Amino acid sequence: MAFLFTACGTGETGQLVGVMDRPNFTGINPYGMEYIRSGTFHIGQSDQDIYNDFMQRPMAVSIVGFFVDDTEITNNEYRQFVHYVRDSIAHVTLDHFKEDEDGNQTIDWEYEIDWSDELLDDMYFQGDDVFAGKKELDTRELVYKYEWKDWKKAASPQFKGKRTEIINREEVSIYPDTLVWIRDFAYSYNEPFTRNYFWHPAFDDYPVVGVNWKMAKAFCAWRTNLWNTFRGDEPNTEEYRLPTEHEWEYAARGGHDLAPYPWGGYGLRNAKGCLLANFKPGRGNYPEDGGHYTVKADAYFPNDYGLYNMSGNAAEWTETAFFENAHFIVHDNNPDIKYDAKEDDPAVYKRKVIRGGSWKDVAYYLQTSTRHWEYQDTTKSYIGFRCALTFLGRAIDDAN
Repeated sequence: MAFLFTACGTGETGQLVGVMDRPNFTGINPYGMEYIRSGTFHIGQSDQDIYNDFMQRPMAVSIVGFFVDDTEITNNEYRQFVHYVRDSIAHVTLDHFKEDEDGNQTIDWEYEIDWSDELLDDMYFQGDDVFAGKKELDTRELVYKYEWKDWKKAASPQFKGKRTEIINREEVSIYPDTLVWIRDFAYSYNEPFTRNYFWHPAFDDYPVVGVNWKMAKAFCAWRTNLWNTFRGDEPNTEEYRLPTEHEWEYAARGGHDLAPYPWGGYGLRNAKGCLLANFKPGRGNYPEDGGHYTVKADAYFPNDYGLYNMSGNAAEWTETAFFENAHFIVHDNNPDIKYDAKEDDPAVYKRKVIRGGSWKDVAYYLQTSTRHWEYQDTTKSYIGFRCALTFLGRAIDDAN
């Protein structure tokens, strides 16, 4: 009788069949992203190393499949993030909450925000800070809070601490630094871009700039939360994140191993003599390539992976910490070096790899193999980013 009850209670037949009520997962196809299948390629200078820095030792590395945005994140896409933070602050201030059956309170987004409510006055400049009588949002108040886990620390054999010690909580001011257009170029008239570049509809489809590494990371965390909220009870996918340095290079090459540029060729012009990217041609003929500053994120032809502006337009943040000798120590399977630099760390520890070159760079920085860096807390008028997402499975075209 006891045996009968046990067999019936488990619903099994005595065979090893695994847990039968597992949810199905058919994968996702993220909007605006291209799938880059697993593969092996050669990192290292594809052309002359004109500075003889030897920061990119030639070696073969393998990369697991992933998704990556087909364009750099645009002003309008980033504005969705800004509006989310702005609206969430307003909802909290106006006490727009709902409670689930477990007593947990969350923002009730069904409420309409009355922006004329006096309770929201603190979100705007007040008193002597008001300019020309305009009601302007104080963008310094737009702070996004999120959490992330330090998996490297958790995996360390020396770590014997509590789970709370691997949970990191961040508070990031997320409004783009629009003053970079003036700060980056002494004795140059760029005030119109400070006043207009991020918010004006004329620049909606241009790459967002003036975001530092932590702001880009905060955007990825928000994008993950946005997707998880929409997906509901489906199995978790990986999180949106910045691409690693070698994922970026693999994607930029577009399947053309050892080619110096994303389009696969050794030159900067096509057969008609037209420039193939937005950079600083010659000795400074900025508009010759069709763009004086940045251009639309999908300008020029994409590479063979369908990715736009992997060279030029805006340089791009990667996940990877910058060390000159990194390629002498990294693994050849999904290589990456991470370092969570603290505020009081030396500046050299705050360097993060940027790739691709920008509208103000010479052609050397457009090469898919050229490594460069910037401090993680620095904002520039020529650095943006795009997101990546690890693919779960062997290949996207598998039948099962």
